[in-house]
Amino acid sequence: MTHVVTEACINCKYTDCVDVCPVDAFREGKNMLVIDPDECIDCAVCIPECPVAAIFPEEDVPKDQRKYIPINADLARKWPVIARTHAALPDADDWAKVEEKAQLLDERSVKDPD
Repeated sequence: MTHVVTEACINCKYTDCVDVCPVDAFREGKNMLVIDPDECIDCAVCIPECPVAAIFPEEDVPKDQRKYIPINADLARKWPVIARTHAALPDADDWAKVEEKAQLLDERSVKDPD
C-alpha cells in the first residue's frame, strides 16, 4: 500500500510532511504535493504532520477523494522530489478552509516556468 495526498493540499502545499518522510517519496508541483507510490513505504509518519489532513493511507482515502490515487501516481512521475520543508504558499491559510478545489490543481511541475 501507499499513502495519497488529496484535494485539501491544493493551493496550500504545506511541506511539514516532507521532512519526516524517510524515503523522499514526496513530489512537488506548482500548488500541491503528491506521494510517489513506488517510493512510499507506508510508514504513515507524514499523516499527523499535515495541517490540513490531506494525506491518507490508500485504503482509507475517502470515496470522494479516490480520484487522487491515480493523480498521485501520474504526477509523481512528472514532478521533482521535494526532500526539505519550505514555506507554504503565501495564502495557504486562507485556502486551507476551502473545500472542492479540484478544478484548481495545476499539473505543472514546480520547476516549470510560470
